Amino acid sequence: MRILAAALALAYLATVVSERTYVPGYAPSSYEPLEEINAYADLVESSKTQVPFSYYDMGYCKPSEKFLKKRLTSNLGSKLQGGGSTLLHYTFEAKHIEACQKLCLKTLSKGEVAKFRHAIAKEYRIHWQIDSLPLVMRSEELDYVIRGFPLGFVAPSSLTGELNDEYFLYNHLRITVLYHPDPSLFSGLRIVGFEVVPFSVNHRWQGDENDVENLQLDTCTTINPAVNDPSNFMKLSKEGDVPVLYTYDIDWKSSPTLWSNRWDIYLRGNPDDEIHVFAIVNSLMIIFFLSGIVAMILLRTLRKEISEYNELSTLEEAQEESGWKLVHADVFRPPRTLPMALSILVGTGSQIGMALVLMLLLACMGFLTPTDKGNTLTMVILLYVFSGSVAGYWSARLYKLFGGKDWKTNTIATAACFPSCIVGLFIILNIGLSSKGAATAVSFTTILAVFLLWLGVSTPLMFVGSYFGFRKETISVPLKTNQIARIIPEQGFYTTPFFSIVVGGILPFGSVCIELFFIMSSLWLSQIYYVFGFLFVVVLILVITCAEMSIVMTYFQLTNEDYLWWWRSFLSCASSGCYLFLYSIWYYQTKLELEGFLSGLVYFTYNAIIATAFGAFTGAIGFFSSLIFVREIYGALKVD
Repeated sequence: MRILAAALALAYLATVVSERTYVPGYAPSSYEPLEEINAYADLVESSKTQVPFSYYDMGYCKPSEKFLKKRLTSNLGSKLQGGGSTLLHYTFEAKHIEACQKLCLKTLSKGEVAKFRHAIAKEYRIHWQIDSLPLVMRSEELDYVIRGFPLGFVAPSSLTGELNDEYFLYNHLRITVLYHPDPSLFSGLRIVGFEVVPFSVNHRWQGDENDVENLQLDTCTTINPAVNDPSNFMKLSKEGDVPVLYTYDIDWKSSPTLWSNRWDIYLRGNPDDEIHVFAIVNSLMIIFFLSGIVAMILLRTLRKEISEYNELSTLEEAQEESGWKLVHADVFRPPRTLPMALSILVGTGSQIGMALVLMLLLACMGFLTPTDKGNTLTMVILLYVFSGSVAGYWSARLYKLFGGKDWKTNTIATAACFPSCIVGLFIILNIGLSSKGAATAVSFTTILAVFLLWLGVSTPLMFVGSYFGFRKETISVPLKTNQIARIIPEQGFYTTPFFSIVVGGILPFGSVCIELFFIMSSLWLSQIYYVFGFLFVVVLILVITCAEMSIVMTYFQLTNEDYLWWWRSFLSCASSGCYLFLYSIWYYQTKLELEGFLSGLVYFTYNAIIATAFGAFTGAIGFFSSLIFVREIYGALKVD
């Protein structure tokens, strides 16, 4: 309990540090007046679909190809998520106020109008960032903050009096950049806010349309700024060939907000620390319950039974005993069914667990930022790849324990099993996303890079780990195995494999289900998850819960003289992955508004991958815990 208390204190400290330092993501940057500042456009996304688009693919003014190649540093993770951020051709100069600036004049084709209408109907939002700070729509009167801004809006026929709904485009943006000056600490200014108010304006102008900068606007001037006038909205007609003039205002306002606090408004609506503490307390109650059962088994029942068994003077007296002691000559018999598959799954779970622990440690120390999802995904992939030797080592050691000889096949299968499933599902999704023109459809070169990373790094590390695993002495067992297997007596329903597997995963999943809600929201509702300290404690509680649950289930199984515990020790905890997937179905039905077959396919495919990885991780914990438990209790028996 002292360890958990210390871990909880460390979690709180790491969370406070994350709120004040690495949630912003970068060291503060100061800008001098009139210094040019780049702004970037992220993916155009919607909460109703999982088919995002690139900003310049939506029919907005597209600059030259040379300009489009100017992106933020693009890594593997950002490419898998849509290719990174694209430079905007809006002019941002520190403290330079602009009004009614003309960006470009573009005539939208029928296809572009249809795409805009579809995006507006699906509630797509545009996301920008400046100085690593996302753009928001903010209303102090209504007390809300929402990231990004919509492409337009729909006026229902009941309001307009028309036969059909009318679609209108936001083509004028009033942008406000908030900055904090503090000459006593730094020169220049630091950006602490990035806000926008969109307008729909059917501009009227005078002058040569080929010379956009010199057009004289009747609907927007420095004296009379643009307004949202219902009689003059920018209508998107189905017929197409709609001329649209894009304009914008930029205002710079001083703000008392400190740079270290500039993310406070973005975290508004995110769960408070108290809720995460409640989640940990809920998980601790599960641990206390299981710890009581395990203590009763180990300190009372097992200790007494082992002592009485070792004091028996004759073989006849020993044979009169019942329960787990009778199967001592069969308990270490290799699994009858697919021993190689079991070693592969446990090895894969070990690899996932190692990558998870390393990622959480890096996140708690501030090396991973929750705002940079591309860099985080890259780190997750690299940690998984470099943990390949762990999978090879434990897969080989267990396969050797089971009496396996074909170590090459075992190693290749360990290296290819889980990654091939992921890549296969990803390629199928990529085909569907490519057919819809989604930005998240990755190129062939990116897929090739992932393949080479697996082939050139992960697989060799698997062989290295497997080599040392097979060279290592076989895991010792305290008792010999009889040549003839003992007959397993008829079992009650509560000791059948189905019952133990179904029940075994409930408590491990229950220990993380509250925190899982916040993780799902960050994945599918674009919220920011930053409490990695609490997450580390939750994972620690999950490990303890899986270990104790596996020990309890294995003890009950052996007490009923069923010595086939190898697979069941893995599956009883791995079934928590099934509960995670069922939870994702509930979340889909109650919290999301995804529309379309492809969006549902993306959601459930990724959640199936997550659930599989979670099941392999928890199953490996259960297997190793039961193996240690069985070795210890049978090692205490005195058997001739």
